[in-house]
Amino acid sequence: MRKLKSALLYTALACVANTGLADVDAAEALREGDMRKLIFHNAPIESSDVTFMSEDGQEMTLADYQGKYVVLNFWATWCAPCRHEMPHLSALQETMGGDDMDVVTIATGRNPLPGMQRFFAEIGVDNLPLHTDARQNLARSLGVLGLPVTIVLDPDGNEIARMQGDADWSSESAIAIMRTLINSQG
Repeated sequence: MRKLKSALLYTALACVANTGLADVDAAEALREGDMRKLIFHNAPIESSDVTFMSEDGQEMTLADYQGKYVVLNFWATWCAPCRHEMPHLSALQETMGGDDMDVVTIATGRNPLPGMQRFFAEIGVDNLPLHTDARQNLARSLGVLGLPVTIVLDPDGNEIARMQGDADWSSESAIAIMRTLINSQG
């Protein structure tokens, strides 16, 4: 049954990509497993211009990532579901990160850098940013109420989808969704 689902998933992805008609509706149709929790919006929602801090202490905004899809994850060192989810986000970045898409992780609340570094080391993650939103200004501006929350931003920086809770972002479904979105820009 799993092989049949995989075949159907990839067939749908190939058909959509080959016709050049890939869009949010096509990506939404690919939701399987954990990705069923990913809720796509009827229309893009303007993102926030509130600043957050990079690992090296520089102020940033989400506009720094415009031009590519962003899988934006809010997390904290004390968050058990975040510990479970982060390796999957790392795998998604390893598989797809680059010119068209990036996974951006932002620790919200009180998360000292040494604790964040230890958290990543303990779970074997070394390819995700250690950005912080210490006062939760960005998280609040985006309506993040619990953790983890993952928001998908389009290349214009608009929110197109959101998920509350952890998920396997390295799953076939997650990869197919992100490939479909990326292909819709081509």
